[in-house]
Amino acid sequence: MAIYRFRVSFEDYDDVERDIDIKSNQTFEDLHRAIHESTGYKTEASSSFYVSNDQWIKNEEIAYLPNQRKINNGVALMENSKLSSFIDDPHQKFYYTYNFDRPYDFHVELIKILLNEESGKSYPYISRSLGEAPKMAGMAIVPPVAAATASSDDFDFLNEEEFQLEDTDDLEQMTDLGISTDQKADEGEDEDEKDEFMDEFSDNENYDADDLQKDDY
Repeated sequence: MAIYRFRVSFEDYDDVERDIDIKSNQTFEDLHRAIHESTGYKTEASSSFYVSNDQWIKNEEIAYLPNQRKINNGVALMENSKLSSFIDDPHQKFYYTYNFDRPYDFHVELIKILLNEESGKSYPYISRSLGEAPKMAGMAIVPPVAAATASSDDFDFLNEEEFQLEDTDDLEQMTDLGISTDQKADEGEDEDEKDEFMDEFSDNENYDADDLQKDDY
């Protein structure tokens, strides 16, 4: 059984690469899952491989979890598509888009064909890993309560600001008392200014309003 070795690289991150060995009769879904075993991304996301030329121009699509329009157009499905059926070049290239909602684009290139599988190895096999995959935006784990009560827009905002759930309890308690954190701070500053002002005049035993009026003339 021939073994394909694919080099997988992020289109926008040159310092991140993975080499994946996979049997020729395995499917594009197997390759899809192997890639994200190496990146740590969730596999259950709508994604597609595209048969490409040397300039990475996309041609025939092989899809995972396609939308209804693609299904109606007869798109090839990853789970039904063997790798060997789409390879006619010893340096075959595939353009790969992961997660169309928050896409990352990859270059997938066949760099070597091994004639025999190695005993003791389970395929697909990650034979080389270079660099750390970038973290995906909006992929943080959310507590069930927050996820159920927050809208999608609010949810993304809270994640972006690293907002802590326990902070909301403190804010709600202060709101119930009719006090905001900004207001409380301002009131404290005003009191300090008043105290300083009064202290200045209380220390001046000779202060007289009539003297102040004379100075004006």
